[in-house]
Amino acid sequence: MGKMIIMTAPSGAGKTTIVRHLLKKIDRLSFSVSATTRAPRAGEVDGKDYYFLSEKKFRKKIAKGAFAEWEEVYPGKYYGTLKKEIKRVWKEGKDIVFDIEVKGATNIKRIYGKKALAIFIKPPSIEELLNRLQKRDTESTNSIKERISRAKEEMTYQNSFDVVLINDVLSIALIEAEEVVQNFLTQTTERKTTEETEDIKEKKKKKEKSSKKKSKKKKDKKDSTNVNW
Repeated sequence: MGKMIIMTAPSGAGKTTIVRHLLKKIDRLSFSVSATTRAPRAGEVDGKDYYFLSEKKFRKKIAKGAFAEWEEVYPGKYYGTLKKEIKRVWKEGKDIVFDIEVKGATNIKRIYGKKALAIFIKPPSIEELLNRLQKRDTESTNSIKERISRAKEEMTYQNSFDVVLINDVLSIALIEAEEVVQNFLTQTTERKTTEETEDIKEKKKKKEKSSKKKSKKKKDKKDSTNVNW
């Protein structure tokens, strides 16, 4: 079983840009494609950016227990991580990187514990977040209001994550994210190697101890058959 990098943030904080950077820089990472009921944005591809599902189909998958986690982020707009998607990435021998909503991220972290590194990407301020969403020009005024309202709530979850990165200057945030992820993957690999080495040593000790006991029994048996009367 591989490792997980969970990237989460309020909408517009820059987590997707950071995830794309990590995928380019770290070969062992593979992207977990989330499922959603929202409509595709310009340039998004089904099966690559998201699995775009109807609300009816999404609900059927919920009923079948197909999701590792899911959430109704906005009324009628669902997001979730399919169990088969996690299996797919691990079957390829890769570590997973997620780009998911805050509550979904807390659920994945709760389920997988130390196998997952959960990173919260924080905007420098709510005002700057509003500015970024307006510059996107992909949201209506009402949609932006919804996202800002939700962002304020999501910011209260930041202490639930392993690392909080402030995305003020993107170039700096990219470097910091890469360092944190590389350290996590390296440390877990080194720890696994150490544990495996210690396990081999312990098995060797047990084998040697068992051999000594068998030798002693053979010697005792031999001595008992050569008694001089």
